[in-house]
Amino acid sequence: MNDIQAFIAVAREQSFTKAAAGLGVSPSALSHTIRNLEERIGVRLLARTTRNVAPTEAGERLLQSVAPLFEQINSEIARIGELRDTPAGNIRITCSDDAAESLLRPVLPAFFARYPDISVEICIDYGFTNIVTERFDAGIRLGESISRDMIAVRLGPDWRLAVVGTPDYFQTHPVPVIPQDLTAHRCINIRHSVGGSVYAWEFEKDDRKLTIRVNGPLLSNSIIHVMNGALDGIGLAYVPEQMARPHIEAGRLIEVLADWSPTFEGFHLYYPNRRNTSSAFAAFVEAVRYRG
Repeated sequence: MNDIQAFIAVAREQSFTKAAAGLGVSPSALSHTIRNLEERIGVRLLARTTRNVAPTEAGERLLQSVAPLFEQINSEIARIGELRDTPAGNIRITCSDDAAESLLRPVLPAFFARYPDISVEICIDYGFTNIVTERFDAGIRLGESISRDMIAVRLGPDWRLAVVGTPDYFQTHPVPVIPQDLTAHRCINIRHSVGGSVYAWEFEKDDRKLTIRVNGPLLSNSIIHVMNGALDGIGLAYVPEQMARPHIEAGRLIEVLADWSPTFEGFHLYYPNRRNTSSAFAAFVEAVRYRG
């Protein structure tokens, strides 16, 4: 049974290294386990190349037939665990680093103090991760980006983006008056997902909406590093206003084009359904929900 669970992990990750890390074993030991399983069954389950690993036809059939059974076993064990006096379990969340910093970090110390038997794994990802196939309990996104078939719980208020730069930067560069002026500035870009396009800065004023593609010396997939680039005087950044506010009030950054900055629906925690919600996950949702 353990060998089959090991096979499921490798088949899903399509990587011995990633699966081994999740199982807490070495890649070589895991490879040996799979090889022994294949010898006992008498069928090759995984096709191995120098770059990747993928299930064979037999392996795919085994994965589709037995993986749901193991998930059902784990679900039933978790339900029995609900009989404990104190919620316990592991919660996996996918979100961007700014959401983790602004929404999760402030509540986690008190949460762990109250629920010492609950552990939370935070996976930083700016892409649109499929939380079902990637086996996350929930994700965090802006409300407007969440599919309607998901349950969404608001985590914070609506917010807007802000174009910011340092006072020193504006001593050598003119202050932009309209968004089109940004094309003449050094701007710090963000790419939300690997292989995805660079984010085009969105603006809105009255009934007019436009996007501006800007250029500059720094590109990141993390809004925190975009912010740090602006603080270091590398160029202008387009960041959540609440993130920049302390620096603006302290005089480290100056906001421009404020009348063009659009407002976005706040961050929400989203997950597929309530039917299998554990007491640990319910406690987590209650701890992080927005109370206005």
